[in-house]
Amino acid sequence: MTLNGWLQIALLFALVLVAAAPLGALMARVYAGERTLLTPLFGPLERGLYRLAGIDPAREQGWLGYTLSMLAFNAAGFVLLYAILRLQGVLPLNPLAYAAVPPDLAFNTAVSFVTNTNWQAYAGEATMSLFSQMAGLTVQNFLSAATGLALAIALVRGFARSKAAGVGNFFVDVTRSTLYVLLPLAFVTAIALVALGMPQTLQGSVEVTTIEGGQQTLGLGPVASQVAIKQLGTNGGGFFNANAAHPFENPSALTNLVQTWQMLVVATALVFAFGRLVGDRRQGRAILVAMGVILLAGVGIAYWAEAAGTPMLAGAGLDVAGGNMEGKEVRFGLALSALWAAVTTGLSCGAVNAMHGSFTPIGGLVPLFLIQLGEILPGGVGSGLYGMLVMAIVAVFVAGLMVGRTPEYLGKKIEAKEMKMAVLAILILPTAILGFSAVAAVLPVALAGLGNAGPHGLSEILYAYSSAAGNNGSAFASLSANTPWWNTTLGLGMLAGRFATIVPMMAIAGSLAAKTRATASTGTFPTHGLLFVGLLVGVILILGGLQYFPALALGPIAEQVQMLAGKTF
Repeated sequence: MTLNGWLQIALLFALVLVAAAPLGALMARVYAGERTLLTPLFGPLERGLYRLAGIDPAREQGWLGYTLSMLAFNAAGFVLLYAILRLQGVLPLNPLAYAAVPPDLAFNTAVSFVTNTNWQAYAGEATMSLFSQMAGLTVQNFLSAATGLALAIALVRGFARSKAAGVGNFFVDVTRSTLYVLLPLAFVTAIALVALGMPQTLQGSVEVTTIEGGQQTLGLGPVASQVAIKQLGTNGGGFFNANAAHPFENPSALTNLVQTWQMLVVATALVFAFGRLVGDRRQGRAILVAMGVILLAGVGIAYWAEAAGTPMLAGAGLDVAGGNMEGKEVRFGLALSALWAAVTTGLSCGAVNAMHGSFTPIGGLVPLFLIQLGEILPGGVGSGLYGMLVMAIVAVFVAGLMVGRTPEYLGKKIEAKEMKMAVLAILILPTAILGFSAVAAVLPVALAGLGNAGPHGLSEILYAYSSAAGNNGSAFASLSANTPWWNTTLGLGMLAGRFATIVPMMAIAGSLAAKTRATASTGTFPTHGLLFVGLLVGVILILGGLQYFPALALGPIAEQVQMLAGKTF
């Protein structure tokens, strides 16, 4: 590890915080229905969309109506994207004449982009037409991210309101999330990425002459526009198979910095918006500190593990001072590769600029475990905040048990119903991850896709289902996942991780909104100080350890022990 590496990491987080605070203030005004600087530009379009769709923006929905609207909206998005993928052979903007996407892969991909997972069991430049990339995948990048923002705001309203029957209007929240938050940021950052060397064209490919004098076809397309929203919306799906390790998708260390900033800025800003919407900015800062502590620890451990290299390098007579550079881009180095790996999995992004399967066992454990914690650090756009607030409910319940008082959070009493729904929401992820992994570990049809045996092979399975159920989308890369078994089961894991978690969370939102919001008393446990931050971090880590340690012990931890002993699989 070097001072230069740490300075690059520190610069990134500083730039995120500088931008996230004012963006959070803007988002709070947008979701409160107040006028902003963007209202003159997008207000007429917003009102026109409501008239066209027959939506009354003043009409509130209860938690069940809000949830059903969300499910119907996303089901329609799935059907439309599935149809585009199956029919792409006869649709326009297909210069390389790609055929229809096979049914199981089309199912997996449509589910993947609708759930904000963006798991890709295909090479984008060799499979998807430009129409599929733009009208299918990029559109869902916007809408899945907007769905996450809307759901987070619904839960925040549950805390902020008192004796309320509604938690907002889903269609209004999705529209405002798209028009006032995602679209302007994506437009500005896409222009910046084009200026920094990223392609943006409707040309499908270009023929070039190689150094040896041969001919090679390089894929092209509207790359910058898709990269902008894939990062801002924490989607992660790449235009190219190599994702952000591809020189067209991430040309330089500067574009790498911009894209890492994009991944973090909206999710971080939403935490600031949360503090404003509940009327106590200290609450947002406390949540942000808890997120930051674990994320920075993950960055540090991954950077240390990769910088330490492996005994095999020394045994081969190689210089270990450069660390483990296998699977990494020289233009990014160890620091920016470790930073990206932790950020993309602390979020639910899944974009990669290095191959996680080539990390050292402990280096690979970090992104795997960050996904398994629920991707709440700061998590996906929207999904990270509502996941963290569910953890906060559990934390104040634990505090209440210790002091013998009815737990409260933000003036709302946390009672049996909220705890049951919180526990149900938390258990869905490990059930999907460990359940599917256990079955895949013994079925020949699943094991046929593994690229490695032993502990690393188990890590491939665990990472795949963690990534799917956690709606992340990254992979260990040596798993051949484009088969009916993997496409189908990973798709089911994505659906469970996204929508099965949302239903109990929205039930909590409805229950809290109906309660009276009480003022804090001398006996109220303060949830804005370091004591609460420590408790929240402890609850997150303990829950993660209890749920996943046995599986991790058989995977990356066992592989680390074998590596230190000089053995490989």
